[in-house]
Amino acid sequence: MSNPINNTREVKSDLEIAQAAQMQHISKIAAKLNISEDELELYGKYKAKLPLHLIDDSKVNANNLVLVTALTPTPAGEGKTTISIGLTEGLNKIGKQATAVLREPSLGPVFGIKGGAAGGGHAQVVPMEDINLHFTGDFSAIEKANNLLAALIDNNIQSKARSLNIDPRTVIWKRVIDMNDRTLRDIVIGLGGTPNGIPRQDGFNITAASEIMAILCMSTDIADLKRRLGNIFIGFTFDKKPVYARELNAEGAMALLLKDAIKPNLVQTLEGNPAIIHGGPFANIAQGTNTIIATKMGLSLSDYVVTEAGFGADLGAEKFLNIKCVAGGLKPKAMVIVATIRALRHHGGAPANELNTPSCDRVRKGFENLAKHIENAQKFGLNPVVSINNFISDTEEEVVLLQSLCAELGVKAVPTKAWAMGGDGAMSLAQAVVEEVESNNNNFKQLYDHNLGVKEKIETIAREIYGADGVDFSKQALADIKKIESLELDKLPICMAKTQKSFSDNEKLIGRPKGFTVTVREFEIAAGAGFIIPILGKMMRMPGLPAVPASEGMDIDENGVITGLS
Repeated sequence: MSNPINNTREVKSDLEIAQAAQMQHISKIAAKLNISEDELELYGKYKAKLPLHLIDDSKVNANNLVLVTALTPTPAGEGKTTISIGLTEGLNKIGKQATAVLREPSLGPVFGIKGGAAGGGHAQVVPMEDINLHFTGDFSAIEKANNLLAALIDNNIQSKARSLNIDPRTVIWKRVIDMNDRTLRDIVIGLGGTPNGIPRQDGFNITAASEIMAILCMSTDIADLKRRLGNIFIGFTFDKKPVYARELNAEGAMALLLKDAIKPNLVQTLEGNPAIIHGGPFANIAQGTNTIIATKMGLSLSDYVVTEAGFGADLGAEKFLNIKCVAGGLKPKAMVIVATIRALRHHGGAPANELNTPSCDRVRKGFENLAKHIENAQKFGLNPVVSINNFISDTEEEVVLLQSLCAELGVKAVPTKAWAMGGDGAMSLAQAVVEEVESNNNNFKQLYDHNLGVKEKIETIAREIYGADGVDFSKQALADIKKIESLELDKLPICMAKTQKSFSDNEKLIGRPKGFTVTVREFEIAAGAGFIIPILGKMMRMPGLPAVPASEGMDIDENGVITGLS
């Protein structure tokens, strides 16, 4: 083996690099998008809300949407956000007008184990601390709108004068909080006698898992937001009739709480390029992409928009393409799949203590996972570019091997050093993406017709995207399908909820598993968001904190300087 590639990485934390940045006033960033300061709703010097009237539908598909996704993720993470930001910097460096359009981070992972979502190294969005901590209050507004509906439901159950005759045992709506707190997963509410409501079992989800978050991300304007909020399915009456939020007259007040949250947030990259950050649903239980509004805003204002979808391409990208793009009328012109040599070693069977140990044999075997993601992208009419997120433990032989394996599939693989070098380290990737866009060989098409039956849509995703031999449906799942059909929601697209660690529903099956089936245990209904959610395995909507939470290493001094945030 040759010597590892020299990344010349600075021995500084992401936070230290971000804090050293010389940020520009947000009005100067807006000017790069031809937005006047009068149009901005300022949140201090470095953040602003953008008005919805800046969206120009005639420009949306005339400009170039680039989706960044990844192979099946490993515990170390593959750096999609870092590459997305680095690619935006690289595109601007080669003379293209580009904006990054990303998701907002949730406080739960920030204080838990995963960390924030502002990129890393020299490919970050700033102000990093603000973005990771409350930002412009969007998550808080989503939480309040969600919990207002919960309060209205329980108030109606308690009410005698205006009761909808809701059966408390059928209520599926939960409260939310943007924090990891396992003790809130299953609780009992309404204790303390008749003045305090009807006792019933309830629970909390994390805010990113709220259907309100999904609705915000799927809405195209205020009217659409209200329509979707009204369509939220709550449960049934004692007479077995469905109950929706609109029957509680909830949608107006909920939309009022979201009047600012619906507007995208403008910030900047370390190199002073525009970044729009808006919405933050998880990808293993929701659609895992930023808002349709933010994506359209970026495409209205920039020649190139770089966006990302959560976890591996089998989750976030599949949902981005089959749900978001179809609903929003979006047509991506290129796709980037982020891979690391370390992840290929993992999928090639390397134990945790050998992930940084060079091995061409493991890279070759692990490539089967990346190859499946490449094949999946091509099923959508997109020929992806592979970004090799460079680490110091990578060897020349491993990188060359990966490039040759990708070339055999007709795909270019480009080493990218965005973490260490910012835009300078992503110029080759940017050039490869531009070449792919300008080739006009990409012609996006959805994988399945939304009008197909529920089972057929799920089986299509399982067979085509996961590589499964088939799908098993539990008795509960079959009963749920009948309920979905009775509610006339069976024509909605599918938002699969499964582990992000494997193509299958068994997280231990790494690489490219074969000869497996997946099992749909039950369904959740997100009628307001506009999709139905098959649950594969036990999915967690309220994470817990690790034994040593990241919060223990965080602090702020008397001068307001924050430490320990990542």
